[in-house]
Amino acid sequence: MARQIFRRTLMSMTATLVLSLASTGLASAAALVIGSYPSNPPFEYKNASGTFEGFEVDIATEVAKRLGMTVDISDLGFQALFAATASKRIDVAISSITITKERLGSQSFTQAYYDADMGVATRREAKIATLEDLKGKVVGVLAGSTGDKWAKDNKAKYGISDIKSYNAQQDMLMDLSSGRADAAVSDVPGMEYAFLKMKDLAVKVRIKTGEQYGLMMTKDHPLLIKANDAITAMKKDGTLAAIHKKWFGTDPAAGSASAVEQPLPKP
Repeated sequence: MARQIFRRTLMSMTATLVLSLASTGLASAAALVIGSYPSNPPFEYKNASGTFEGFEVDIATEVAKRLGMTVDISDLGFQALFAATASKRIDVAISSITITKERLGSQSFTQAYYDADMGVATRREAKIATLEDLKGKVVGVLAGSTGDKWAKDNKAKYGISDIKSYNAQQDMLMDLSSGRADAAVSDVPGMEYAFLKMKDLAVKVRIKTGEQYGLMMTKDHPLLIKANDAITAMKKDGTLAAIHKKWFGTDPAAGSASAVEQPLPKP
């Protein structure tokens, strides 16, 4: 009898352990793993407690919620995001990542949810007002960004003397403020947000690019279509407009990617 009681107890303990491990696996599987560059306000940044906040953080969190998932956000450098999605270390990357044909060769994107231009920023007193004024100047860019590509593609055309590459936008802007760079080429929204505090800097020239941001995901990720459908629903029910107003202080422009359903990007 004692042997039978021991066997039943052992079987019960084993079953409990299996169920516990299974539930742990399910909890892990229910997290949408997100990589984010931590210094890109208002799109994403870490607050004083070390928690991620921002426009795209809210979008990705709402998408995960509509998929019945939680979020697990990792702190990664901008350039590292591309390797992380390609290697399937993360499911999604957020960091105002522009949808491009080149990137669609190795990544997948949801539909766009934000339209953005690039800009040339300088110190307020600098005599730079046109792209032609970049002749002989040192230009800072964020490594791997579309600003980086634009500067390299246009270095000869505008006579840029040198391109300085940075891993963090804050470092780039600090060098610009201190005079170690003459100008910086980056996305206008992020720079203008930073300049609310860095009042010695200003965007002097806008570069119309037709750039749009979306969630970057592992190539052909099984959740791509569901995530895209969630963004469509968020545009239709006003959720995305509310997130836009929270972070930019305005409703999204009529007809913009923040307001209107966009096609799923194709390579």
